Amino acid sequence: MAKIGVFDSGVGGITVVKEINKILPEDTIIYYGDNKNFHYENLSVDQIREHCMKIVEFLVLNGVDAVVVACSVATAAALETLKSRFAHIPIVGVIDTGAKIGLETTSNNNVGIFATPATVAMDAYPKALRGISRKISVFQKGCPKLCYMIEDGWEDTLENDEIVKEYLSYIPEKADTLLLGCTHYPLIKHVIARYFKGNIVDSAKETAEAVKKELFLKTGKSKMSKTGHQEYYISGDIKKFTEVAGDFLGENISKVYNIEL
Repeated sequence: MAKIGVFDSGVGGITVVKEINKILPEDTIIYYGDNKNFHYENLSVDQIREHCMKIVEFLVLNGVDAVVVACSVATAAALETLKSRFAHIPIVGVIDTGAKIGLETTSNNNVGIFATPATVAMDAYPKALRGISRKISVFQKGCPKLCYMIEDGWEDTLENDEIVKEYLSYIPEKADTLLLGCTHYPLIKHVIARYFKGNIVDSAKETAEAVKKELFLKTGKSKMSKTGHQEYYISGDIKKFTEVAGDFLGENISKVYNIEL
């Protein structure tokens, strides 16, 4: 049984946790949600790296066998630094895995991207997509409101639907695939699907598969004799995190602790 560390700037990384649970139910997950500093938009790259270093150090001290950076901003800003500093364990980000599933899904090489403004500013997903295929056309839109609304607990209202529709207006009709370039966004995939009729994809499943592969390369197949569990460590508001995460996972979250690194 392996132990996997997953972290995000808030609740969004739960979308990755859900997929890991599906394919590696025997493994234990330690989740760190840095919602006190949510969602890294107003931090410099150096500050983001500093936060990420502290979080991974915490996860390593808790004996994890692999780490998932379940945040696009953190992946873009800190993944290579983390891999260099913690070279003894596999560290997987969400951008390359998201780009891979986006390219596998599109049939006309036109991909739209919803991401946070910071991720858009770093041009993270277009770089990853074009690093795989030069034929791809990318149309990205920064969505400054969505993360905050999801973190606070999304409400299905006409007003919120209008915000989604406004962001989608920046994605041309020729884009047959929309890549959700933030781990928060799959929590409202059902809303986005009302107005985008093409393929909607995210990095969660592909990231979980990448972790499974890395663990196999590192330790061999996990033993199936035990059932894994989840532990959640939150830097800010536990109550809201528990409500939103529990609703998405469809279960009551019990082992939740408050810790600021």
